[in-house]
Amino acid sequence: MASKGRVLVTGASGYIAGFAIQQLLRDGWSVRGTVRNPAKSAGLHKTLGINVDQLELVAADLSHDAGWADAAKGVDYVLHIASPIPAANPKHDDEIVVPAREGTLRVLRAARDAGVKRVVMTSSTAAICYGMDGARQVFTEADWTNPAHPDTYAYVRSKVIAERAARDFMAREGGALEFATINPGAVLGPVLGNDYSASLEIISKLMNGELPGLPNFGFAIVDVRDIADAHVRAMTAPGMNGERFLCAGEFLWMKDIAAILKDRLGQQAKRVPTRGLPDFLLRLVGKFDKTVGMVLPELGKARICDASHAKAILGWVPRPAADSIVDCANSMIAHGLIIS
Repeated sequence: MASKGRVLVTGASGYIAGFAIQQLLRDGWSVRGTVRNPAKSAGLHKTLGINVDQLELVAADLSHDAGWADAAKGVDYVLHIASPIPAANPKHDDEIVVPAREGTLRVLRAARDAGVKRVVMTSSTAAICYGMDGARQVFTEADWTNPAHPDTYAYVRSKVIAERAARDFMAREGGALEFATINPGAVLGPVLGNDYSASLEIISKLMNGELPGLPNFGFAIVDVRDIADAHVRAMTAPGMNGERFLCAGEFLWMKDIAAILKDRLGQQAKRVPTRGLPDFLLRLVGKFDKTVGMVLPELGKARICDASHAKAILGWVPRPAADSIVDCANSMIAHGLIIS
């Protein structure tokens, strides 16, 4: 079967990228993926369950110009999925903001100069739902995070600054290149290997009993397979230039996630806590633990996302959040990432 064309996927070793690559190959596309160090990604084909000749890997780093022009050469579409996600709050915002913003601009320039038809960029609900005062709880694509708000932190600021920079670039000098963003919530679902996304810490910490109780945090959850599907749909659907798709499902508190794990996994979820963790205790810990401290503004905040636009325009049909949670836990158990 002849290839439909070539797609460049940035950050090919990443969580969402892996599922996007698998779907693209199933759909008949040729795929080129960028990695910072191809030698360290030698096992990626095995992780993805594909042959070496199905995925071309090239070296390109968001922090450097080298490699991006060659990566974009001969490409029809780009899924720009790569973005830094820290395990802890960096000492300086620029450690994450600069590579997110400048890396995105490098990808867009290379795509434009190579005659790429469209770039679909992975943004986040972090670029939509944060840095707002008041009782606002339901968010749509029309909303934008205020990065200057004191309740935002480095990762949140990196996502909104990078997306704003991308849209400003496209308006000024995008030329014939088309551009759209997918803005996911907390991405869960099965894992492809032992190197998994920071978002899955939600499940691993609960299942491994690493939390003394359930903090009053919540997340708008979406399945990694559905996010990959949204990227591929936005890549070729007509009339996508400038589009923005909020792709996040049901908002669940940590207590809700814990209850689903207990109910669906029984004894396998024996380490999942059931008691709540008082806010005052977290605030005390946050004075000494910077990672805890950076998310304290999230206590008690329900950020409910309206994904009706993606469903209507893309025909996007996400899985129930409970299924994504259980599939995530079962997959992590199978990969030995959760204590049996």
